[in-house]
Amino acid sequence: MATENLSAFLYRKRDKPPRCDIVLENRPIHEPGDKEVLLQMHSVGICGSDVHMWMDAHIGDYAIKNPVVSGHEAAGKVLKCGKNVTHLKAGDKVAIDPFYPLSTDEYCKTGRYNLCNHYYFCSCPPDHGTLSRFYTHQADYCYRLPNSLSYEEGALIEPLSVAIHACRRAKVTLGHMVLICGAGPIGLLSLLVAKAMGASQVIITDLNQNRLHLAATLGADHVINVEQNKSPQETAMHIEQLLGGMPDRTIECTGAESALQTGIYATISGGCLALVGLGADTANVPLVNAAVREVDIVGVMRYCNTYPTAIQMLASGQINVKPLVTHRFPLEKAEEAFHVAKAGEGIKVMIKCDPNDQNP
Repeated sequence: MATENLSAFLYRKRDKPPRCDIVLENRPIHEPGDKEVLLQMHSVGICGSDVHMWMDAHIGDYAIKNPVVSGHEAAGKVLKCGKNVTHLKAGDKVAIDPFYPLSTDEYCKTGRYNLCNHYYFCSCPPDHGTLSRFYTHQADYCYRLPNSLSYEEGALIEPLSVAIHACRRAKVTLGHMVLICGAGPIGLLSLLVAKAMGASQVIITDLNQNRLHLAATLGADHVINVEQNKSPQETAMHIEQLLGGMPDRTIECTGAESALQTGIYATISGGCLALVGLGADTANVPLVNAAVREVDIVGVMRYCNTYPTAIQMLASGQINVKPLVTHRFPLEKAEEAFHVAKAGEGIKVMIKCDPNDQNP
């Protein structure tokens, strides 16, 4: 067993962005508890929330007070199992669900554990994340990957789960026309999921032409580079013209006020708008327009009960997430990886934690 556990910590250092330094240092390797597994980490994707925490030292009410290890989109190999773990064994390749409840409340009993108020979430202070050589996690929230799937595909199951949950919340189904606002990783994955669920047409909007080009190659029927001088109503009309009708479902992945407004104006009467992107606490939106047309507005809180579905969709070939990985860095270059992610130079930046295996 290795004795060193190099990890990427966020240290709060200053009062202006980036408020944190990314510091590589060793942390203890924790023996697994009775219901835990010790993992050798392999691939960890950088999420927009990871970048936000690095830049601002907080997300909502969660603030960095003491150094915390970053990273939550992750996959690794089981090294050791606790005595009560029966569904995994040493050598298994697993994807990690970074969120799990710490109590059994009514939400857990009804299958909506994502709404539990007492929980652990990797890299959400004070909980440490997965950007380490070795990491210990609850075994029930580690999902075995078939040999046909790579570690990087396993790491992408976390953001793919967000997309699956969003499409479920929006009730996307056969024949629907779907609008997706934002062509970042979650928007692109929502495109793939909506198509797999039977959407007849998917239109996706963004400000970045490179991301829109990728969206087109991934199967988007239409892409729109949002013009700054166009009102949300004008953008909604453009969407209707391209689709030949108003979208049945809208999945908003940006959190931008203008995109929220566009989503309401664009969605067909009786349709549904799912809010995935997190922006300001308050926003000016045309709620009366939505109300009188019975446009349902639903929230999306991470995901729940999605990992088995995501694994099956990947293993069956229904969805291919490999094109989303545009950059790879060894753990030793974590800071460089974060800068690339912040600059928006690619789609998904992946950090490779195993020094002896830097392959996908």
